[in-house]
Amino acid sequence: MYRLTLVALLVLLYSPPWVNGGKVLVYPVDGSHWINMKVLVEELHSRGHEITVLRPSDSWYIKGESPSYKSITLNSPSGFDKESFGTFATTMLNMRRNGASLWTRLSLEYELVVQFYQMNEQMIQIMGEMFENTELMQSLNDAKYDLVLTDPWVSAGVFLSHRLGLPLVLNVRWTIEVEGHQAIAPSPLSYVPIPGAELTDKMTFSQRVKNVLFYFFTSLQIWYVTDSTYKPFVHRYFGKDVHYMELFQAADIWLMRNDFTFEFPRPTMPNIVYMAGFQCKPSKPLSKELEDFVQSSGEHGIIVMTLGTLVAKLPEDITEDIAAAFAQLPQKVIWRHKGKRPSTLGNNTLLLDWLPQNDLLGHPKTRVFVAHGGTNGIQEAIYHGVPLVGLPLMFDQQDNFFRMQARGVAEVLDIATVNKDNFLEALKKVLYEPTHREKMKTLSNLHRDQPMKPLDRAMFWIEFVMRNKGAPHLRTESYKMSTIQYYSIDVVAFLLACVLLVFTIFIYTVMFLWRRVICRSKVKRE
Repeated sequence: MYRLTLVALLVLLYSPPWVNGGKVLVYPVDGSHWINMKVLVEELHSRGHEITVLRPSDSWYIKGESPSYKSITLNSPSGFDKESFGTFATTMLNMRRNGASLWTRLSLEYELVVQFYQMNEQMIQIMGEMFENTELMQSLNDAKYDLVLTDPWVSAGVFLSHRLGLPLVLNVRWTIEVEGHQAIAPSPLSYVPIPGAELTDKMTFSQRVKNVLFYFFTSLQIWYVTDSTYKPFVHRYFGKDVHYMELFQAADIWLMRNDFTFEFPRPTMPNIVYMAGFQCKPSKPLSKELEDFVQSSGEHGIIVMTLGTLVAKLPEDITEDIAAAFAQLPQKVIWRHKGKRPSTLGNNTLLLDWLPQNDLLGHPKTRVFVAHGGTNGIQEAIYHGVPLVGLPLMFDQQDNFFRMQARGVAEVLDIATVNKDNFLEALKKVLYEPTHREKMKTLSNLHRDQPMKPLDRAMFWIEFVMRNKGAPHLRTESYKMSTIQYYSIDVVAFLLACVLLVFTIFIYTVMFLWRRVICRSKVKRE
């Protein structure tokens, strides 16, 4: 009896704090962002919480029915449907292939700016219709949610949380303006690289100049894309003294989808919780057919290639070159590929419409992962210790692969210049030079060496916000300060004025005393 009581006490002592089932309102982003948001949703559901997901009418990945959540389908389309976004991705890819000139780079940046502007316009329309839908807003109010969980790559969930007066948790790497850290944490340009600049935290003078120029270019994009779109909306619904980014900066917890095996060292904040690789998990057994193919590789192992969800197929000439390069290797290749079968395809290559990426990366025979540079894929490669060959296509993928290249775990190719020879050379470097695999194993060990699993850490802080009705004690109020106050320009000006005043008084006093002395000397001589 004594032993049973002792065991029961130990179980209670070491089990996580009990949280009664809460109600969570989720406003996700579709596509690959939903893949990792879904992990959080399913884990919250397994812990007894009630989840409601708001989804647009043209939803791509977010299903209307699920055992893990209830859904509310909005009447408005998001413009983020598979067909339109796939067309945009193909257009961007073709533009990149036109060359690596300055004009091509500017054209790409312009297309991105136009696309983001249109997406933000669409989001503002959706939010306006939601806020004016009194029946919907009343039902959301009546539901008595405990918090809003959202991805701040779009604004809707952030604005909705403030409209409903609910605590806010962000599943974040990007906001509508900048990378998450830059929105709330000090980011000195001397050693914190602007995303896209492809710089490390150790910069030469010329690199610091480049970083500053990228900062001003990013600020110009923000002024054109977001300021003009969001300011009128926020002034209308939240007051003319509210800046739209204040609503993001007021979030209780920022669940950051990276960590310092990926990010360069930089300042952070108390309410940033790092959960890189929270979607990663041990590999499961492969199907018999796939396992037989993998085992047939013998001691050479396999190469896994997939380019994510946005680009279903590459231009035919590139796939011909890639297939020809694979055919010259002794390794077996599993390639997620849609479209025409390349004529140069070797007997060692298996084409699939879909592949179990995590299970293949965790297989002991996997030698190289050929990827496009999405955050999820890179984190799974780090988790399983598989070195990379990169074919970044758009958005942050080039910057992601630059970070991996800087750590010596990846070889990166430009999609505009990739051919059979340079692709084969990159593969051989990663396959046969041991440094890539050794450094990736070190990175994997660092990533795994944590006191608790990233997903458990994320759950703790979401439930923490539910238990405590927010986490204002972790949030700085610096975002409410003006630029003059934040950088203490007014204090410096005041102190300089005081010094100038003292110096002026001192000079006038000396001049006055000097004149008195001169006058007395004159009187004595006379």
